Amino acid sequence: MELSQRIQKIKPSQTLAITAKANELKAKGVDIISFGAGEPDFDTPDFVKEAAIKALKEGKTKYTAAAGIPELRKAIAEKLKNRNNIEYTPSEVIVVPGAKMGLYEIFAILLNPGDEVIVPAPYWVSYTEQIALNDGESITPELSEENGFVLTAEIVEASITPKTRALVLNTPSNPTGAVIPKKELERIAEVCLKHKIMIISDECYEEFSYGEPHVSIASLSKEVREITFTVGAFSKSYSMTGWRLGWVAAPEKYIKAITNIQSQTISNPTTFAQYGALEALKDNGQFPAMMRNEFIKRRDYIVDALNSIKGVKCVKPEGAFYAFPNVSYYIKGNIKNDLDLTEYLLENARVAVVPGSAFGKEGYIRLSYATSMDNIVEGVRRIKEALEKLES
Repeated sequence: MELSQRIQKIKPSQTLAITAKANELKAKGVDIISFGAGEPDFDTPDFVKEAAIKALKEGKTKYTAAAGIPELRKAIAEKLKNRNNIEYTPSEVIVVPGAKMGLYEIFAILLNPGDEVIVPAPYWVSYTEQIALNDGESITPELSEENGFVLTAEIVEASITPKTRALVLNTPSNPTGAVIPKKELERIAEVCLKHKIMIISDECYEEFSYGEPHVSIASLSKEVREITFTVGAFSKSYSMTGWRLGWVAAPEKYIKAITNIQSQTISNPTTFAQYGALEALKDNGQFPAMMRNEFIKRRDYIVDALNSIKGVKCVKPEGAFYAFPNVSYYIKGNIKNDLDLTEYLLENARVAVVPGSAFGKEGYIRLSYATSMDNIVEGVRRIKEALEKLES
């Protein structure tokens, strides 16, 4: 039996593919510096590990409720109240096996065939694929490098059609690190309320906003809260990427629908991992603050270093842990596109980066600076040397 046409259209994640290729070369003894992986290089904190180990030893290895253990749902609701200024009850929170699964479930409950979702480009690679899997259509207005890749209310309004169902909001952004200022969030919220479209607010990088404190769009008013899905994760904030735990907070009718999906698909998020996440929330943001301070140092270095390379222009990111330089100057001759350039850098500089086209923005590359300063210094040196060879 042939695969369905819908499934055949879905592309694999280039970020995962490039990271896998880099790891394969490393295993063969090739000295590869990877800027591909979107995960902190810090280990999961010991207090989180110990809580999960304790749960295992206590026999907390059976099924839980599909929406997660009550203690964790309550703790997430308290965190959102105290740190994000949004009032949610525990019944308006669901624990999901990674924010990625939470996003998929949101699209599943919202979209009917042909519904449109505004996904500003550059965008995280999985948004458009998940929308397609749920028979939706992605509308991808381009954001401006000159504006620091910041989404504006005007861009949102210009993208709305009678078929528009939702807007995907990602601040701080993967891949650009752009942070939408509070005043602009207020204007975007007004547009969404006016046109009665939902907001899917991906806030996985909320702990890594370098200037002004992170603002959750659902905190702006009760009316905005009613049309917003607030999506978060433990993956980035507590370096728990492999634990696969996140949350969705929204009005109860939506959480009930997502819970029904989980009950028929995954049963429940991994039980003992939830107790580790519960312990992470007791830290009240101290561990991510330590990482944030280190990422600021790395950001400042990598942006300056990239901008020192002839023909490369890199906007300084205000959040997350990615640099997204414009490398279109080098797309010429045998280098036909940014994918060719990433392959050239892997082969000739022994450096792994992700092409901008994977994020809907040709002519750019994404570098994660969630790696050691030594790797950043040496990796950018190799990139510069390899690009200079293209000029000779």
